[in-house]
Amino acid sequence: MKKENNQNKFADSFQQAGRYLGLGTQLAATILLMLFFGRWLDSKFNTTPFLILLFSFLGAVAGFYNFIKTVLQINNKQKFDK
Repeated sequence: MKKENNQNKFADSFQQAGRYLGLGTQLAATILLMLFFGRWLDSKFNTTPFLILLFSFLGAVAGFYNFIKTVLQINNKQKFDK
């Protein structure tokens, strides 16, 4: 009985942590995609490094916005589930 209770707690902790595991990867991917998009545009329009910097900044802003929005949604959902 005690072993089963520990397994349930262990599974619950992984389930709660799983909601947050992909957020860091998503943030990094957003920034990198925008950086490479800015780099590609710079090569097309010969404006180095202006567009790399601009799109990297926009990627960071969009990534952090999405990160914060997702964390707040998860936390609100957990409040209502309890």
